[in-house]
Amino acid sequence: MARADRPALMPEAADGPPDHDPDLDPDHDPVRVPESARRAVEAVWRIESARIVAALARYTGDFELAEDVAQEALAEALVSWSRDGEPANPVGWLLATARRRAIDGFRRRSALDRRYAVLAGPLAEGEADAGAPPPGNRPDDPPWDPDRIEDDILALMFVACHPVLSPEARVALTLRVVGGLTSEEIARAFLVPVPTVQARITRAKKTIAAAGVPFELPPPEERRERLGAVLSVLYVVFTEGSTATAGDRLLRSDLAQEAIRLARMLVALLPGEPEVYGLLGLFELTAARFPARTGPDGEPVLLEDQDRRRWDRSAIRRGLAAVGRAAGLGRGLGPYGLQAAIAGCHASAASVAETDWDRIVLLYEALGRVAPSPVVELNRAVAVAMASGPLPALSLVDDLAVGGRLSGSHLLPSVRGELLARLGRTAEARAELELAARLCGNLRERSVLLRKAAALG
Repeated sequence: MARADRPALMPEAADGPPDHDPDLDPDHDPVRVPESARRAVEAVWRIESARIVAALARYTGDFELAEDVAQEALAEALVSWSRDGEPANPVGWLLATARRRAIDGFRRRSALDRRYAVLAGPLAEGEADAGAPPPGNRPDDPPWDPDRIEDDILALMFVACHPVLSPEARVALTLRVVGGLTSEEIARAFLVPVPTVQARITRAKKTIAAAGVPFELPPPEERRERLGAVLSVLYVVFTEGSTATAGDRLLRSDLAQEAIRLARMLVALLPGEPEVYGLLGLFELTAARFPARTGPDGEPVLLEDQDRRRWDRSAIRRGLAAVGRAAGLGRGLGPYGLQAAIAGCHASAASVAETDWDRIVLLYEALGRVAPSPVVELNRAVAVAMASGPLPALSLVDDLAVGGRLSGSHLLPSVRGELLARLGRTAEARAELELAARLCGNLRERSVLLRKAAALG
């Protein structure tokens, strides 16, 4: 099957100073950090980073400052927690420390006296002093307003995925401030240099500040339109995790799982949006096949060869339930919901032969109407081949080739080679598969294509 469509994530030159990014690595810290302290800081940040940054952005009214002081608090925690042990309320400690850092910044700028007074007000007398101990351990100092948590996190997602940012910047900023990943982790996931990721994040924050993007939820009439950017970012992240663009691994499961985690968060925040359920359903149903998609050495296992007993049945149930919720909201399935319905057809079938290919063809036709794309048409051709034979499918693929909209991609020649092989046109099939292998950036996929070409003799 052809891969899902998504924006290209091309490397770009780093053209600015890197953002402040403590990498939680003791080899880079001035003091040797015990493993236990580093693990404690990493765990708190990975779980609570979105709430921490969101609360700080609401406190300061400055998204860039909130992210910066949160990172400074992390760096301070590495030293302090190593020396004094993990505090009773680690999230409160980080927030209080970050708030003091923000207060110090406002004090240095001196033009923001009024905001400084607002920020300092909730702190007990004497705690604003730079030498005072962090107040986050006290039970009467709540780390954030419980009534604002959901709005804060949702606002954070909308800011990180604002339309003024490029698709690459949205992905990097979302993984950083909502997912809590470091620049090193993002760079490893997308196989780009760390300075490139850092520059993207720095430029994204500067762009948001220059555009005057407020830290707030967009008005209801704009929310659905802006939601598309949020969903698109999560889709890009998951797609890269489910079939890596390049490198020597087919799957990047950690990246896919991060997208699933963020999609679950979004469902909890926006339970009335069918496409949010559709996206989560697509992720769950696709990830359900991960255990069977690779062999012991990481080599890809084609759909027809997968041991379906290894598919994650819990994920399939969750995915089908999410598709059901999307359909039950009464507004019809959108592009993500339709893709999830297609994934549901695969997940519900006992074998390739028993798959409802006619329904999949219809779903792809519907998807092509609401979200036209050459990759959708290529996937429809694959479904047509399974439902009606290779000849009508080859006609669809040849039409795509004439249009040139997939030139440079390995997807079209790989599908065309499969169809030609089924029609007995062996020499042409081998040439197409060899072309696909040359165009493919993922080493694992490339090896599969070369084996298929070699098998044609």
